[in-house]
Amino acid sequence: MRALKHLAVPLLAFGLLVAALVVVVSRRPAGDAERPRATFERKTRAHLDHAAYFKEPFADGPSVTRACLSCHKDAAHQVMQTAHWSWLGDEVRRPGQAPVRVGKRNLVNNFCIGIQGNWPSCTKCHSGYGWKDDGFDFTQGQNVDCLVCHDWSGQYTKGAAGFPEASVDLLASARSVGYPKRQNCSVCHSYGGGGLGVKHGDLDNSLENPAEDIDVHMGREQFLCIDCHKAESHRVPGRSFAVSVQSQGGIGCVDCHREYKHADTRVEQHTTSVACQTCHIPTYARKVPTKQTWDWSQAGDAARPDDAHHYLKIKGEFTYEQDVRPEYAWFKGEVDRYLLGDRVADSGPTHLNRPRGSMADPQARIWPMKVHRGKQPFDEEYRRIIVPVTAGTPGERGYWKEFDWKKAAELGAKHTGLPFSGRMGFVETEMVWPLSHMVAPKSQALTCTDCHGPTGQMNFRALGYSGDPIRVGGRRP
Repeated sequence: MRALKHLAVPLLAFGLLVAALVVVVSRRPAGDAERPRATFERKTRAHLDHAAYFKEPFADGPSVTRACLSCHKDAAHQVMQTAHWSWLGDEVRRPGQAPVRVGKRNLVNNFCIGIQGNWPSCTKCHSGYGWKDDGFDFTQGQNVDCLVCHDWSGQYTKGAAGFPEASVDLLASARSVGYPKRQNCSVCHSYGGGGLGVKHGDLDNSLENPAEDIDVHMGREQFLCIDCHKAESHRVPGRSFAVSVQSQGGIGCVDCHREYKHADTRVEQHTTSVACQTCHIPTYARKVPTKQTWDWSQAGDAARPDDAHHYLKIKGEFTYEQDVRPEYAWFKGEVDRYLLGDRVADSGPTHLNRPRGSMADPQARIWPMKVHRGKQPFDEEYRRIIVPVTAGTPGERGYWKEFDWKKAAELGAKHTGLPFSGRMGFVETEMVWPLSHMVAPKSQALTCTDCHGPTGQMNFRALGYSGDPIRVGGRRP
């Protein structure tokens, strides 16, 4: 994956590009116009004003849920069957080992690292109430949080362990409920990883009310998240490859653009090798900067001033970038996954979710990626990543209180069940996010010279070509 990093290598003389363009397959015959995109049918959204149903103040979040369930009797059960509730999804299968279901509940990442021992802080974004430790009861329907997805009051905020903040007017929230708006999704997904723009390069609060040059679907067409992520029985389709390993249950461009054909046959020929997103998402983090690197080894320096975009004593050193060119990889909708207890790489970075695919794989396409590079704690003797206790729990003081890495690692070992040798260092890691949001208007899509030629932004050799495919030829079937 390190090869993804080097995109600015000289490719070919521009003269070769021009000469090659002359002999490439001709344009679609005149009169054979570009087929129209699938028409988006903006349905009249059903909305019942709930203000008349709720008159008395609510004591807590579960009280609101019980009131909701008096009419929506199956809603909590439906939510409890989803990854939004369980924080578990796909199975990882390995030879000679039992399948392991993976999700936020048990995976390691290279931003906040892991949930074990840090539940109250991490579960602020859980779709429930009260997940404060590993004893949370996932069978209690009254602990499903209806308001986080349905509040229209604009003042609903979740705090530690997912409970509503004390300042929240629960009655006002309950009286306001409706279908999920962009803000309901954004309140968690735009702030994943501990802050705005930390995790997803193509999901931030600029999508709550974007101009069309930020996202053409949400800006020009006024899509809501639920127009593409159409839930059935509270199961919301979509894949985040930070926590998923395959694309089953996901969504894609062709769900709507089923029969679209480009008027230029040269462009159309790219569709067997290039994902739609590659040309139509020329940059990500288009308005709000996103975190690109996170170095935990620099944490704990009281002499350095805190700055959310550069350094925090509790978290270490960061870099953020805005309007970023993606890196590119062959991707077939699957990733390999580092699991808790796996050995780190003997050399180079440890890849936590390396995308699967190659030029030889007909299912793979060249896909734009955000690549996040980290440096995080690992056990030097056992050669595995450590999940330290950082935020901790009310009864357990983690690194953010003690600033003692060894103690944080020892506490983490209690929760993960993996012994700690006492020898801790820091290892370089990489994670990828295949990009699908922030689709630019057609006029801003990549053109031939953006990728081909001496200043092209794609490293074709790193992708497996012997040179620029406009000269050496494309992938072979």
